[in-house]
Amino acid sequence: MTSITSPQVAGKLGVVVIAHNDEGLVGEAIRSVLDQGPVVAEVVAVDDGSSDGTARVLDELAARHPRLRVVHRTENSGGCGTPRNDGVRAVTAPIVIFLDSDDVLPEGAAEALVTAAERHGAPVAVGACVRRELPEGRDVRWQPALYHEPALLETAADLVPLVHDTLCVNKVYDRAFLAENGIRFPDGRCVYEDFLFTARVLAAAPRVAVVPDTVYIWHVRRAAGRLSISLDRDGIANWQARIAAHRMAVETFEEAGRKELATACRTKFLEHDLRLYARELRLRDAAYRTAWWALAREHVGTFGERAIAAAAAPARWAARFVLAAEEPRDLERLSRLAAEPARLLPPFARSGGAAVWSEDLPVELDGLDRLPLAGLPLLVDGELRTGAGRGQLRFTVRDLYGRLREALPRTARIDFVPRGADTPVRTELSELSEVAGGWSGRVPAGLTGLAREGRHRGDRGVQLWDVRATVTCADGSSFTTALRLPEDRQRRSVVPSSRYGVLLVRQYTTANGSLAVRLAPGARDGLQAVGARLHRLARRSQRKGFGA
Repeated sequence: MTSITSPQVAGKLGVVVIAHNDEGLVGEAIRSVLDQGPVVAEVVAVDDGSSDGTARVLDELAARHPRLRVVHRTENSGGCGTPRNDGVRAVTAPIVIFLDSDDVLPEGAAEALVTAAERHGAPVAVGACVRRELPEGRDVRWQPALYHEPALLETAADLVPLVHDTLCVNKVYDRAFLAENGIRFPDGRCVYEDFLFTARVLAAAPRVAVVPDTVYIWHVRRAAGRLSISLDRDGIANWQARIAAHRMAVETFEEAGRKELATACRTKFLEHDLRLYARELRLRDAAYRTAWWALAREHVGTFGERAIAAAAAPARWAARFVLAAEEPRDLERLSRLAAEPARLLPPFARSGGAAVWSEDLPVELDGLDRLPLAGLPLLVDGELRTGAGRGQLRFTVRDLYGRLREALPRTARIDFVPRGADTPVRTELSELSEVAGGWSGRVPAGLTGLAREGRHRGDRGVQLWDVRATVTCADGSSFTTALRLPEDRQRRSVVPSSRYGVLLVRQYTTANGSLAVRLAPGARDGLQAVGARLHRLARRSQRKGFGA
């Protein structure tokens, strides 16, 4: 993206930055806006009743930067909608964009969005958002399929894919368009105010200019002492809020006569929201599971078969299973099926020749026989065996209703990928041998060499490694997935190493159910790893105690 502002867009944009108790981060957010150049006419920072030094930091910045004005709220609103509404009222520029105080705009973002909006006469322009996991710094593109090339969306039907992007921050809006259509955020505490605002925008069916550029960096700090409202999913109230916001979004589309957008909104709930929460159910207590299950069944039961059938597998399978099971059950299987990548754990039952969930709950897994190999929820179990600075990864590729037997797996490539990276630094190949229920293989892990390569990358302390398998079959087809570590195989070990003295090795299951390896080379780093683990547990206990 260029940072040279053309005269046609100079001074067109007003940026609304909302902040609450974020004195350590809001300065970086403001600087990222001011660095956008002349396209930004003004920055309105709304301090939502902060009790720390946020107001002071903003006032000091405003004293040095004429484009920055500060709006001080005397009481906290409890959400993000009210301060954003305050900011829109204070902005005088014709186009507006929103920024949260712990996020940033990348270089050239404002220029790219405003230029696209002006070129096409579009009241809305949208670009790609990146979720940056901190402190690792791993970037994950949000809804990447929507933003791979420039486009102009001119009809309500064109807008259907955008229903999947509920964010309000990766878009610019014509203020006159918002005013003419009465579009504003819900006031007060609303956990998912983005859902409603975005639905109101799309329901008005504006022309939307799409740019493939990254225009927003969304910082995700899961280890923070205070999680963001939407990330704090431990309590059932968050699920209730998610359902309530989704229900109101659907009603918004229906009241506007946008039936296709209402159907797409329901389908999106199954493909994203339901799966997001279902994958975490195995970590929740019995009371949460019972309440979650009842709410999910009641809400999805209002969708109708058309919306469920329109959802991609395995989302529609998970939805039908939840509707069929009156109480929580098969949580490990549901969790793994809802994860990314999806995996279906055995048993693999049939009823009347069709693949079904189980013999006692014959929910059909429709379309499984037509999915390409790469689209199947295939399972590869793996386990790391350690010893004397070396290691061996043993794995088993599980068949799925005979689909793999048709293709006949031959070889597997195992990739060791540093956390936060996309490219593997260690790859091993293995021939596959047929065993009961699948095919097995093994590759050397080379733990000392892996630790050395991690240090060459700059990972001086604890290293995190993800493990992927790419299986190639006799018919030329292939698929790639992350390995699964069976629950009873998680373990820690101290391994002698001629280079580092010792290696502290832990194989564990990530949040999405995948095998990962934590390496701490040397006694000092090993002690640091243990200390960091204790610190995380303490922070987690504090958060649970706070919310109790």
